[in-house]
Amino acid sequence: MKAEQNKMVGVDYKLTVDGAIADQSRPGQPLEFIFGTGMLLPKFEEAILGKEPGEKVSFTLEPKDGYGEVIADAIVDLPKNIFMVDGKLAEDILFVGSQVPMSDNQGNRMMGIVKEVGEETVKMDFNHPMAGKTLNFEVEVVSVRDVTPEDLQGHCSCGSCGGDHECGDGCHDGCCDHDHCDCH
Repeated sequence: MKAEQNKMVGVDYKLTVDGAIADQSRPGQPLEFIFGTGMLLPKFEEAILGKEPGEKVSFTLEPKDGYGEVIADAIVDLPKNIFMVDGKLAEDILFVGSQVPMSDNQGNRMMGIVKEVGEETVKMDFNHPMAGKTLNFEVEVVSVRDVTPEDLQGHCSCGSCGGDHECGDGCHDGCCDHDHCDCH
């Protein structure tokens, strides 16, 4: 059976960014997804289209085909006082590199990365962590099968989440709080 629209596909993969491994599947825990449903980057799926279990492919996605270029307007200085919890500054999350879940005035949830902590402001980057990056993938298709009713229940199958929670937008759009889920 071949990887194609509406098939459950399992892949082992390694993602290298800037010469270092940024993400990879765990041994015995392939990334499983329903092909063609928007769970993964379109160019990722295009690269494995028609592949059968046992077939391997290596490919590179430029930023335009991955998570886009870095958007300067998505890097903002926020008043430090918005990071107050019970009257105290949340210093446990205010360090460079920390990922902080936030929401905008309309209640839209987003993840920001602390870039700089100043006296009065915190510089936050709301770009995807892989924005502006060239993504180098090594992928092996390990399974292809028909989709079952259980597969359509919307449970996460990224392997690192335990597969027992709901993922409304698709696990691999970043709804999991795992680095593992953000790179596809």
